[in-house]
Amino acid sequence: MDLSFLPDLQSMGIEWATVAMFGSLLLLLLTGMPLAFVTLLVALIFALGWFGPMAVPLIASRIFSFVNSFVFVSVPMFVLMAAILDRSGIARDLFDAMKVLAGRIRGGVAIQTLLVAVILAAMSGIIGGEVILLGLLALPQMLRLGYDRRLAIGVCCAGGALGTMVPPSIVLIIYGLTANVSIGQLFTAAFIPGFMLACFYGAYILFRAYTDHDAAPIAKPEEMSRREKLRLLKGLFLPVLVVIFVLGSIYGGIASVTEASAIGVLGVMLSTVIRGEFSVGLMLGAARQTLATVGMIVWIGIGASALVGVFNLMGGIQFVSGLIQGISDNPIVVVLFMMAILFVLGMFLDWVGIALLCMPIFVPIIKNMGMDPVWFGVVFAMNMQVSFLSPPFGPAAFYLKSVVPDDISLGEIFRSLVPFIGLQILALGILIAFPGITGR
Repeated sequence: MDLSFLPDLQSMGIEWATVAMFGSLLLLLLTGMPLAFVTLLVALIFALGWFGPMAVPLIASRIFSFVNSFVFVSVPMFVLMAAILDRSGIARDLFDAMKVLAGRIRGGVAIQTLLVAVILAAMSGIIGGEVILLGLLALPQMLRLGYDRRLAIGVCCAGGALGTMVPPSIVLIIYGLTANVSIGQLFTAAFIPGFMLACFYGAYILFRAYTDHDAAPIAKPEEMSRREKLRLLKGLFLPVLVVIFVLGSIYGGIASVTEASAIGVLGVMLSTVIRGEFSVGLMLGAARQTLATVGMIVWIGIGASALVGVFNLMGGIQFVSGLIQGISDNPIVVVLFMMAILFVLGMFLDWVGIALLCMPIFVPIIKNMGMDPVWFGVVFAMNMQVSFLSPPFGPAAFYLKSVVPDDISLGEIFRSLVPFIGLQILALGILIAFPGITGR
């Protein structure tokens, strides 16, 4: 194979090669090319330019090790759970059932929305469908009742993004695969921080509701018979049962994450059968949605795995690790620098790409400094919470924009998210300052 057209990249040295590699990534991403293809193309060019044709099998083996992981099977399972939830009436009945629990307090509909968001997050760990569901179910009701628009928008967006933190989070699964740490331990460590963040949101909602009565009025109480309350509360039974079986089997050591994901899919499918909603059309639609979502994750994973593999063979990971560790002798300063890098990347890149590109560099540094990679995984997931809401490309805002009225602009959605981003940063700071919150 004639490769004379490629420059001799080895002559550049690892320092300039690193600059050239990430500069190429940035330039190609600015053209609008998908991240998966950008990383694959850059990996191929640098592999051939640095090592020659013999490097291609090394790239293939790296890719195979990524897609061959048994735990990765849990990703399409949890995505399928979310897709079935999107198409069934489970979320709608869950929202209606919460009226009984949160309907008579000031800001009750916002609290109701937050509780639904937590349960949905604990069922599937996918944010896109949750944000859209809350935008369709809860936002119109809050706006009709006279809620402050920004508070209502922020609750739907931030609540829907809780799937990043609350187990079984797909973010934690991808981190566990990349960092080679126990996903079960990650789920256990993320449990309290995830609910801590949800409590921060709840406290903010109540603060706004009771300091500004116009921001979150009390909904006109509905007269309900005991029979009607029991009927509504039945909507809680199946979702909570699925959560108990999925998370209980993981925390109880009964099933692995992969096995628990299969239990979750079976539980959601049985729920649709019991509710009389199961149909071939529903399953085909859910399967297509799952294929599209997982296909995106797999292709990004393939490209990022190839790029990191080539960069590692070039000696780039050791070079960048040395640079980062040379910033300070204080491990907390190094962690804060990493968080700043992730925060900036989160404004422009998908979280899957960030995890697969950065964690092979960051996690060895964390281990070398004597810090817990499981704790760092929870910190990473909390950082990605911020990226889901942050402009200019916060995906949660775009998901919500797809279902809101035309008079709600994308700019207004991002402005509505500012207090919630502040709460996320506060939770991130607490996690870094008090790692014991994760139980590690």
